[in-house]
Amino acid sequence: CSGLAVVGIGLLMYRILKGFNQKLALWYPVMRVIELAVSATCGVYLLTQLQAVPNTMLWVYIPTAIGGLVFTYLLFVSRIVPQPIAALGLIGYALLLLGVPLDLLGVLDMDAGAGMLLLAPGGLFEVLVLPIWLFAKGFTLPQPSQPARVRAA
Repeated sequence: CSGLAVVGIGLLMYRILKGFNQKLALWYPVMRVIELAVSATCGVYLLTQLQAVPNTMLWVYIPTAIGGLVFTYLLFVSRIVPQPIAALGLIGYALLLLGVPLDLLGVLDMDAGAGMLLLAPGGLFEVLVLPIWLFAKGFTLPQPSQPARVRAA
């Protein structure tokens, strides 16, 4: 259910974000579909093999981070939400994308210590800052620019 909701959010946000950069906006729902596919694949593996895929969450975090970077970049340039909120999301998803390969290589553990610090900005963005802003203020789409009027000389 969560995976389907993530895809649904991606599709709904595409309708809004495509007005700012259609090609880039398309990557947001695409990455959400990939996130669902990775999650479902890991789930099927668990059910058929009776053991979890090693580092399951890390594999799910890769499309999550890439999609999140696209999403927050478009939030930033479109000014749908205040730029500091979008910047927090950009930082959070960039740190997530940095942490995944470091964890897979055994340099750090995303579940403890410095790895947890890499998750903090993204957690603040996803769990507190963006939801509170959206519930309190919503988001505003910029008005389409008015066509230039030609004055008679």
